[in-house]
Amino acid sequence: MDFSDLQDRLLFAVPKKGRLHEQCVALLNGGDIQFHRRNRLDIALSTNLPIALVFLPAADIAKFVGEGNVDLGITGQDMVAENGANVEEILKLGFGKCSLCVQTPTSTSYKSSKDLVGKRIVTSFESVVGRYFGALEAGMDETQASAALWDHTATIPLPKQTTINYVSGSVEAACALGLADAIVDLVESGETMRAAKLHPITTVLTTEAVLICNPAKHNTNPLIEMIKRRIEGVIAAQRYVLCNYNIPREKLKEAVAITPGKKAPTVSPLEDNDWVAVSSMVNKKEVADIMDKLEKVGAIDVLVFAIQNCRVGN
Repeated sequence: MDFSDLQDRLLFAVPKKGRLHEQCVALLNGGDIQFHRRNRLDIALSTNLPIALVFLPAADIAKFVGEGNVDLGITGQDMVAENGANVEEILKLGFGKCSLCVQTPTSTSYKSSKDLVGKRIVTSFESVVGRYFGALEAGMDETQASAALWDHTATIPLPKQTTINYVSGSVEAACALGLADAIVDLVESGETMRAAKLHPITTVLTTEAVLICNPAKHNTNPLIEMIKRRIEGVIAAQRYVLCNYNIPREKLKEAVAITPGKKAPTVSPLEDNDWVAVSSMVNKKEVADIMDKLEKVGAIDVLVFAIQNCRVGN
């Protein structure tokens, strides 16, 4: 590739592999950001927009966005916190949700993170955990210490009593091997944690995938807002379906209470003046319950349609 092709293109960093990669590619496809990624090449030029996709490790994306090497990116909030990156979070994406938790063996009596000050902690989030225990040593409570992780202006001393040791993987084995009194690691389903006979005592932070941009570039490049809106549309289409039904006019108020829509449902008259047709977006996870409720208030011809893409109001 001739890297001069990257000039005048918005650089959009996407996780190159791992738990976020496939969902990010699905968002790009749903937003009609067309590209072809050549084998072994981590840069792909969009064929229909002035965008270059840069495939990077998720752990590096927040740093590159914050420093202005790329304009826009998708990564986890945990990676933003770990890098201490000065980025603007412009959209939560609703996937990759998990919690960064302090975990101790179930056989121990530790009740809070404060109980672990001065102990040995093993983690792959060395920066976050160092700042967290530094804040605890400085006299903050657990809630204040967690909040301080997102404050770029806060000066948090490094821990002097607590030992923070970094490992890149298999963090959950550290206690069993006698390397740590506790670990700090991501918890999604909790299966790995329970198998290692650990339990969470504190949540340091909760995290999900987010769309981030460099703060200096959000208002200078209209492509950033366009991509945000496209991705919002894809996410909304995944979460909602369109519910259409007919309802006696006298029951309309009850029906609208069941299907209020994102802002308001669309109500159309029928040839029979005693009836109206209603069209409303409803949460996909609740659709069966909603259909049952509509039937009870007298709705008929209740139809549900998938939404391919959309633009919704705030």
